[in-house]
Amino acid sequence: MGLGYYMVKEVMKEIGNKSREFYEFILPPVDIVMQNDSLVVSIDMPGFDKKEIKLRIHGHILSINAKRETVEEGTVIWHQRPNVIDKKIRLPMRVKDEEDLGASAKYHDGVLTLTIPIKTGKNITIE
Repeated sequence: MGLGYYMVKEVMKEIGNKSREFYEFILPPVDIVMQNDSLVVSIDMPGFDKKEIKLRIHGHILSINAKRETVEEGTVIWHQRPNVIDKKIRLPMRVKDEEDLGASAKYHDGVLTLTIPIKTGKNITIE
């Protein structure tokens, strides 16, 4: 049973590694909602510390980067939670690089909420 057990253990470990890579590719789940004069982006990122998360908006692309160190005690049987997140999301509006966004972000209970004010156009007076 020693060799069979070892082979099954190694196959399961490799399946776990591939599934984690898949989750790192598709995660995190993101919701984008228009509320009043703001765009609210909610990103599920449980297990990350806010110091590990970096956000950047360039043009109409929101970049989310996060990396965490894992300390595994004991024998790992299954490991799917992502250690790295590198995701780019196309926003429904364009942001000029020289603009001050006035955006804010909060991280609470594993959910990152980014609020981006939408600059509305100026009213045009008719003479």
